Amino acid sequence: MPSEDSRNLMIGYAAAFTVMCIWATWLVASRAGAQSPLTIYDHAVLRYGVSSIVALPIVLYYKPWRTMTWQRIAIVSILLGPIYILAVFLAFRYAPAAHGGIFMNGALPAVTLFISWVLLKQRVHKLQIVGVVLIIIGATLAVADAAELSLTGAWIGDGLFFISAIFFSGYLIAARVWNVSTTQVLFCSSIINAVLFVPIWYLFLPSGFAEATQTQFLIQMLYQGLIPGLIGLLLVATATRNIGPSSTAAFMAAVPALGSILGVVLLDEMLGGLGWLSILVLTPGILLVAFFGVK
Repeated sequence: MPSEDSRNLMIGYAAAFTVMCIWATWLVASRAGAQSPLTIYDHAVLRYGVSSIVALPIVLYYKPWRTMTWQRIAIVSILLGPIYILAVFLAFRYAPAAHGGIFMNGALPAVTLFISWVLLKQRVHKLQIVGVVLIIIGATLAVADAAELSLTGAWIGDGLFFISAIFFSGYLIAARVWNVSTTQVLFCSSIINAVLFVPIWYLFLPSGFAEATQTQFLIQMLYQGLIPGLIGLLLVATATRNIGPSSTAAFMAAVPALGSILGVVLLDEMLGGLGWLSILVLTPGILLVAFFGVK
């Protein structure tokens, strides 16, 4: 019989691997959604509105707010809130799916490691530093590839992806330090943000629901409201508690290669030689940060 620690590690790695697959398909779905009549605000309201409907009975039953301070509720809600998610969806208007994988998921290990080192005094392995350098080189190659392919405005999307990575890295660390439970994630990410954002969207923000096809709406409802926004975040919380924020971020950062391939195959996106080279450089960097992380 495996020990409890071994079981926890297996659960953590399985959760992180599943999230990696979810995020790769989410990149493609989100890029396709950005090219549809739906606005970034529509995507956000699907993210919070749909997930909150599913989460509400669970949250009412377990009442996770009883074990959280108002400060923690506010911080977790903000880190997973509209600023984070609107930056992501706006970025997809400018940059291809591959860049989402590189600058959002790919930046997570470096950003998470840096924040953990500064705030938590986490020990950093020398090979992790090498991994971070490789990640930075890979991101630089992706920028050069976009310039070579004349992808106008891609740098704007890249910057927005990086901002979103900072927010999500903060969430990963908070989930680890405060041992955030799955019901607490549901409460903060879905319920709190839905209560705050849905009325603002309904009263003041533009919508493209009327112009979108039924297929476009259903795909975005599935990928924004249920899979990453609900199931994905729960799996991230599970992985973070069991294998740590840096390793979880590193597994998620394995998304660039798969997301890039799916983007080329399903969306006919362009990725030049420097783009593929950036992924080849990025991947060992991700692995170094993952396997030499402090559990």
